[in-house]
Amino acid sequence: MKRSPQNPILTRADIPDISLRISDVSSVFNPGAIAIGDRTLLLLRVQTRGRETLFLLAESADGASFSVRPEPVEIEGLDKLESPVHHVYDPRLTRIDDEIYVVFSADTDDGCRLGVARLREERRLELVSFSAKRDSRNGVLFPEKIGGRYLRLERPNSRQDRSGVAGGDEIWTAESEDLVEWRLGTRVMSGRPRYWDELIGSGPPPLKTREGWLHIYHGVATHFAAASVYQAGVSLLDLDDPSRVIARGRNNVLEPREPYEQVGQVPNVVFPTGMIAERIDEEGFARAEGPLRIYYGAADSCVGLAETSVVRLLEECRIE
Repeated sequence: MKRSPQNPILTRADIPDISLRISDVSSVFNPGAIAIGDRTLLLLRVQTRGRETLFLLAESADGASFSVRPEPVEIEGLDKLESPVHHVYDPRLTRIDDEIYVVFSADTDDGCRLGVARLREERRLELVSFSAKRDSRNGVLFPEKIGGRYLRLERPNSRQDRSGVAGGDEIWTAESEDLVEWRLGTRVMSGRPRYWDELIGSGPPPLKTREGWLHIYHGVATHFAAASVYQAGVSLLDLDDPSRVIARGRNNVLEPREPYEQVGQVPNVVFPTGMIAERIDEEGFARAEGPLRIYYGAADSCVGLAETSVVRLLEECRIE
């Protein structure tokens, strides 16, 4: 991947003062991304100086220079849940037919949970479902039904790191008939101990190509003495059965190298969460030669943009 010369494309300085509570914010990172006509829309994770999180929308005509809207995007229905939600974060955006859905993570008293919301009028979110019983994170929706069901990838939080924070080293499928009730399906892939992707989680929603679902994920190398290192990699999943991995890259395709990726709230992090394919054919497949824009969080502090192509990432999947 090639970094944009405009990086970082969004920093805390780009977030407008909205109120006394939301002013001079601490960070902006891990955005979901969607193309709407000729515009690119980002749903930003913003952190206040009180360490509260909120979502803000930003839009761009060129995919690199963004204007941030000065009002929070509320999730309607979140306040009606039985358990209180303390933070919402890391949104991923997917279009299914004429609707745009957001899968987000939420911190509760019982751990991390995944929610699904529908974007309305590009200014508010309507809660569709909340998986209250399963501790999971990094949820991404496929952009169409597969086998007659909605499908998403998620990362169950089945282990704890040295500090006691719940995480995971496996990506699973989950399926639903109605986007409301979700059941865990099949394990897709696991982390590779002692290499760059010991712990893993999905990045942007999978992209449909003629060769399979192109799936960008993050990997965490935990075996360094000083700190973990977050990187990005690729895999290719079967079109009809995404639990089957056709190919998986040996190397990472993006790693922390620039100062804004190495220094911040969480050092040494590139965390991909949004992907825009600029060329889609008449059958809904991303063209192999088509450019890709990858939006990622850098050091949990700002937003970066990296550019590549479908064919380049497909080649990376098959490096032995």
